[in-house]
Amino acid sequence: MEAEKEVEKFASFMVGERKSPHTIKEYRFLVSLFLNFTGKPPGECSPSDIENYKNFLASVRNYSKTSQYLAIKAVRHFYKYKNVPAPVNLTVPKRPRKMPNYLSEKEATKLLNAASSDLRTNLIVSLLAHTGMRVGELCNLKVDDVDLDEGVIWIHSGKGDKDRIVIIPDDCRDLIRSYMPKRFEIKSYSNALLVSRKGTKLDTSTVQRTVRNLAREAGISKKVTPHVLRHTFATAVLRNGGDIRFIQQLLGHASVATTQIYTHVDDNTLKEMYQKHRPRY
Repeated sequence: MEAEKEVEKFASFMVGERKSPHTIKEYRFLVSLFLNFTGKPPGECSPSDIENYKNFLASVRNYSKTSQYLAIKAVRHFYKYKNVPAPVNLTVPKRPRKMPNYLSEKEATKLLNAASSDLRTNLIVSLLAHTGMRVGELCNLKVDDVDLDEGVIWIHSGKGDKDRIVIIPDDCRDLIRSYMPKRFEIKSYSNALLVSRKGTKLDTSTVQRTVRNLAREAGISKKVTPHVLRHTFATAVLRNGGDIRFIQQLLGHASVATTQIYTHVDDNTLKEMYQKHRPRY
């Protein structure tokens, strides 16, 4: 019971920090897992307790290195919240640097064509594919965040609590103009741009399911998620000559190092650059 109270207080603290609901949910679970495993207050945990916990994550929970990284990061944040020095070995493992999955332009076109029969679905997929915004950012958009005259959307309190703008092309603007009258026909207490037929703000799981089902209808064999569309956007902009810092700004990355992964991702661009610059012995 004491551990549950601690986790609830920690969750309230993270709300005050304006962490995303997704992060709060994950950290709550991971810190609860840690406290239940050790059975001790954080200040009483020894390095051997931490080592046993790491082994538990890897061998019993079968966590990947990425999941272990997140689990330790959550516990470290809990120690910070408690203002207690963390054991010296409470360090995060190095995460494997995986190439992001993305769609080819042909596949992205097939997905967009499949979405064209439903206005709201078309708008969802078009915004994800043409702006690179995160699914949580899309669901949190308010009607007032869209400036059709300037052709921009304001993203408020994105990841890391940062504000930024994303550019919307003309076809996205036209879709929003067509969607707005339909949006205001739905009675809703929410000012969200995207709402269900019952007037509630769309949640991330609904958008993920929509994208997944649409990809299946379009005959795309790859697993397609909103985040795959974000990778697709970044890869396409890079392929078309976009500067890496420009892409960083559009995606809302805190560091250009995060954006650098896209410089290694596009095989076609790599081949083209090689043909252009290869040695001519």
